[in-house]
Amino acid sequence: MAVTDAAGGFTSGNLFRHVTVMSFTSSVGLMAIFAVDLIDVVFISMLGREELAAAAGYASTLMFFASAMNIGLSIAAGALVARAVGRGDTARARDYATSTAVIAVMAGLLLPLLTLPVIGDLLGLVGASGTTAEQAAGYLWIILPTTFLSGLSMVAVAVLRAHGDARAAMYPALLGAAVNLVLDPILIFTLGLGIEGAATATVLARLATALFALSLVMARYRAFAWPNPACVVRDFTDAASIAGPAALGTMATPMGTAIVMREMAKYGTDAVAAMAVINRMVPVVFAVVLSVSGAIGPILGQNFGAGRMDRVFEAFLEGLKFLAIYVVGMSALLYLFRDPIADLFGADGQMRAILYLFLGPLALGSFFNGAVFVANATFNNLGRPAYSTGLNWARHTAGTWPFALAFGAIWGAPGVLAGQMVGGAVFAALGLWLGLRVIDEPCRDPLQGQYVCPDRRMHIVANRALR
Repeated sequence: MAVTDAAGGFTSGNLFRHVTVMSFTSSVGLMAIFAVDLIDVVFISMLGREELAAAAGYASTLMFFASAMNIGLSIAAGALVARAVGRGDTARARDYATSTAVIAVMAGLLLPLLTLPVIGDLLGLVGASGTTAEQAAGYLWIILPTTFLSGLSMVAVAVLRAHGDARAAMYPALLGAAVNLVLDPILIFTLGLGIEGAATATVLARLATALFALSLVMARYRAFAWPNPACVVRDFTDAASIAGPAALGTMATPMGTAIVMREMAKYGTDAVAAMAVINRMVPVVFAVVLSVSGAIGPILGQNFGAGRMDRVFEAFLEGLKFLAIYVVGMSALLYLFRDPIADLFGADGQMRAILYLFLGPLALGSFFNGAVFVANATFNNLGRPAYSTGLNWARHTAGTWPFALAFGAIWGAPGVLAGQMVGGAVFAALGLWLGLRVIDEPCRDPLQGQYVCPDRRMHIVANRALR
């Protein structure tokens, strides 16, 4: 398939269909990633040694920062390539893809060189000690050197999405999950490697994912070229200006989770257990919501690159409409099956009450999370990545702690959960307002103060919405 064919995919056609297809296909890959994490934990737990499961948990905490770096670079690759594709500039799209991939590999090689010599100290900072720390360190010594493979595969998948190839973009993650699923029991149990076997399985899964992603993107689009140092240096600023804020924004999420868990801890182990179940349920049940930012980003980027601000605005609205339909439908299913879901986790007493609250009205709050993701995609793809960082950190600090504390003081543990949703609604509204402002900016003539976009009527509507 030629690049020009893919470029026309998002700059024409039904935008709701584009958003739907991209979101569902992206969510499949996302769920596969969460499944890999869950598979590792399940198999390690089957060894019957609590310190091994704890070691994997501590290792995952440190690995998150490497993942945040790679996620930021993949967002940069997607935004830059999508804009170039939207302009029909195939050569520039290839340069951006290549440069970002090189930066991802270099960063992925540098990170373990800096962290592994002090890995014991870093594990101590997150609370690991003794045998658990030793096991976690061994796990990380195997996995961290392959950070560059993870970054390379994420960039390649982002480039596929930027070209509009949603279906191909989900295959590498599925392959990685399959490799992990097959190799985990062989290496952990059959060969008796324990936690080191789980780490080795993850490394081999990363290798398979990266090779498959690269082969797909080259076979379909020849989207990478032989690296040119001058091009990498030239493109570094553009990539870093998006990747840096995106990575910092990603790091805000565990901060919000930690704040809520800390407030829940005031109300006993049942409340903490309920929150732990909810935190593991959300990525699976609402994977489509979590994937919206990566799904709608290429649509916004291509149309922005093509100067079609009318379609950028329309895609923004269609993304919100898609979220509303999905969240309402999924929340209704959770409500209908709340009894068997609570039974599955052996929930009773306060734990069951909190789960019922989430499986009832509060599941609808996932719409606000999705709205923030739509706003973030708008910022990242329309040249305002710092807005994304600011919104994420504000949402997970000022939009979490005061609301959880205040509502918790009134209604106890259920109030903490309700406060988190209310804070999310407030900052989702702020994000959407800022998103509309960012969309509106390129449509103003800086001298005349008039709209210069292809479809004036669409932006008259946008202007009224802003006021």
